[in-house]
Amino acid sequence: MSPAATETEEHRALRAAVAALGQRYGRDYLARLAREGGHPDELWADAAKLGYLGVNLPEEYGGGGGGIAELSIVLEELGAAGCPLLMMVVSPAICGTVIARFGTEAQKRAWLPGLADGSRTMAFGITEPDAGSNSHRITTTARRDGDGWVLTGRKVFISGVDIADATLIVGRTEDARTGRLKPCLFLVPRDAPGFTRSVIDMELQAAEKQFELVLDEVRLPAEALVGGGPSHAGGVGGEDAGLLQLFAGLNPERIMTAAFAIGMGRYALGRAVGYARTRQVWQEPIGAHQAVAHPLAVAHIELELARLMMQKAARLYDAGDDMGAGEAANMAKYAAGEACVRAVDQAVHTLGGNGLTREYGLASLITAARVARIAPVSREMILNFVSHQTLGLPKSY
Repeated sequence: MSPAATETEEHRALRAAVAALGQRYGRDYLARLAREGGHPDELWADAAKLGYLGVNLPEEYGGGGGGIAELSIVLEELGAAGCPLLMMVVSPAICGTVIARFGTEAQKRAWLPGLADGSRTMAFGITEPDAGSNSHRITTTARRDGDGWVLTGRKVFISGVDIADATLIVGRTEDARTGRLKPCLFLVPRDAPGFTRSVIDMELQAAEKQFELVLDEVRLPAEALVGGGPSHAGGVGGEDAGLLQLFAGLNPERIMTAAFAIGMGRYALGRAVGYARTRQVWQEPIGAHQAVAHPLAVAHIELELARLMMQKAARLYDAGDDMGAGEAANMAKYAAGEACVRAVDQAVHTLGGNGLTREYGLASLITAARVARIAPVSREMILNFVSHQTLGLPKSY
């Protein structure tokens, strides 16, 4: 896949450099860590040393001064090499973006340099057992306690909490004017009293584990609220900016999930194409037969189309068009998830029995590819979004 027509020379250079780093590690590295229960610390450290982890964060806080367009290139190319870093979606993309856009100066100084150089990581907690995709049903609540806050609630399917220094928790506070609950984001340190985690037993093998979190009367200082008090630096404060903060993080999450899926699809397709070029059963390699070649060509086309939408979404977001980026990011995530699942399925089918062996490293992707359809928002909810936001059809929920 050549992005030459749609990317700058700097983007192409970044893509090539990250691809070279990915090739040094590859699929075997990540698969071994997943089996052994380890974390990709070496790859994370190397990516950080080269400036890739914080490429989207402001230069004045140690970042690269780029945007989600650059960060998505990093994740896609690592994925295409078989070693994507899932925590890139969470730590620099969601949490780093939210803090860079809405954090107080103290919060920016405390967190952004560490997120940029990889020395600190952050998890993101929004999903709840009974809320699913309905953020209006979030029951994690924060109440004032003197100058601070007390958080109570539960979260599920939260990635990487065991290695994160803090978790950006989405809770709800009571609006003093209306009495209604409104979203707010809080920085919860890993060792906060009352903040406990338990591993969710997943069929999916990955280096990054999934956790259920319990917040039992977790006491936090006032500065734990993202954005501080009612206002700071003349802007909108934490209590009044919760929805803005939330969507500032969710759009990059969708774009980065698309990058994750496209990278995975490219990896699977690359393995299948290499196999089809050399595997010979009759007189010609199996790739000469249209029944094998055409489905692989379709997979390539679908991945390329998904990437174009991802690039559009990233450009819109980085340009500050949150509304336009919301539509494009959802479409990119949908297209990439579908393309990834089909590419992986076709790759396994192309290899036949070999596609199910550990040697070729594709069978585990059958499960992993489904993540791009399910998380962070299901394809059905994206279709709902497009139906009523883009097409103007009435809501069914």
